[in-house]
Amino acid sequence: MEPRRIGIPRRARAGLFALLGLLLAGAATTRSITDSAGRSVTIPAKVERVYAAGPPASIMVFALAPEKLLGWTRAMTAEEAAFLPKQYADLPALGRLTGRGNTANVEVVLAAKPDLIVDTGSTGPTFVSLADRVQEQTGMPYLLYDGTFAGTAGSLRALGTAMGNDARGKLLADYVERNLADVKAKVATISAERRPRVYYARSPSGLQTAFSGSINVEVLDLLGAINVAGTQRGTSGLANVSMEQVLAWNPDVIVTTDPTFFSSVWNDARWSGIAALQSSRVYLSPQLPFGWFDFPPGPNRVVGLFWLANILYPDVFHDDLRKRVSEFYELFYHQQPGVTQLDQLLNPPAVPQR
Repeated sequence: MEPRRIGIPRRARAGLFALLGLLLAGAATTRSITDSAGRSVTIPAKVERVYAAGPPASIMVFALAPEKLLGWTRAMTAEEAAFLPKQYADLPALGRLTGRGNTANVEVVLAAKPDLIVDTGSTGPTFVSLADRVQEQTGMPYLLYDGTFAGTAGSLRALGTAMGNDARGKLLADYVERNLADVKAKVATISAERRPRVYYARSPSGLQTAFSGSINVEVLDLLGAINVAGTQRGTSGLANVSMEQVLAWNPDVIVTTDPTFFSSVWNDARWSGIAALQSSRVYLSPQLPFGWFDFPPGPNRVVGLFWLANILYPDVFHDDLRKRVSEFYELFYHQQPGVTQLDQLLNPPAVPQR
C-alpha cells in the first residue's frame, strides 16, 4: 500500500509561489557590497548612474565607465577638456561632497538621481561618518574606497565590481600593479646616498608643503626621495612653513604644482641661494587634464610616477615618456593625446631669464 501524499491546497501553493517570486525579485534587484571602510552597503544589482563625491572619485569612475559618471565636481576648463572625449568633458558640474571647499548638498545629489554615490580617499572616521550621513539623508547607497597609492589597484577592482565593470576594473588594476612593482624594483637598486633631498612647493608662495607619509606626496615617497620637510605629524599631512625653514633645508630638488610659483621663483632673491635654484632643478608637474603629482591624489598620479622617476634617476629610468603617457591617457582617459599635446605635457616650461 503506497503512503498517502499530503497535498498543499491550491490557494496556499499560489501564496507560496507569490512569496518566492517576491524574494527572487528582491535578490535580483539588489546586492550587498563591502567597501574599503568595512561598511556593508546594499546597492542596485545594475548600476548605471554614479555620483562622484570628490575629484579622485570622479577620475576613478571616469576611468572605469565614463558613460556612468553623472558629472564632475567642477566644470572643465578648455585646456583640460581638450584631453578628454568631448561628450565626457562636457558633463555638468555637480559640486563636491567631500574635502575642502565642498559645494554640493543633499538637494544636488537627489536631483542627479544616482544609483550609487562613490568616494575615494581617506577611510577614516570622519569620512565614514559623512558617508553614513549622506546615505541616510538621501536614501542612496554610498561606497567609500581607499584612495592611497597602495590601495589604488584594489579600489579599482572593487569599484569595477560594484559598478558592474569587473573586466575593466581588472584591466586598470593590473596596469597599476604591474607598473608600480616595476618602479619599486628599480628604486630598490638605488643607494641611499644617491637619493635626492626634495622639497614639495604648494601654493603661489611655495611656502605650503606636505610631510612624508601624506597622501599628497605619495609619488615622492614611492620614489624613495628624501622629503626635507620630514615625516607627517599629527592628523594633517600639510603645513605652512617659513622662508627661513626652506633655506635651512636647502633642498637639491624642488617639485611644484603651482605655475605661479614656478614662474616667479627664478627671480625671487629669497630663493636664489637654494641648491635647487643654483642647479636649475625646479620642476613644474604637468596638470592636464588632471595633476600628475597631486591635485587630486587619485589614479592620475600613476603617470606622474613615470615622469618624476625619469627626472630624479635618469641613469636608472630610461622610459620613452611619450609612449608611456600615450598609453596611460588612452587607457584611463579614453583618448590618446596628440603630438602637440604631448609636447605641451612633456616639454618643461622655459626658465625665465635671470
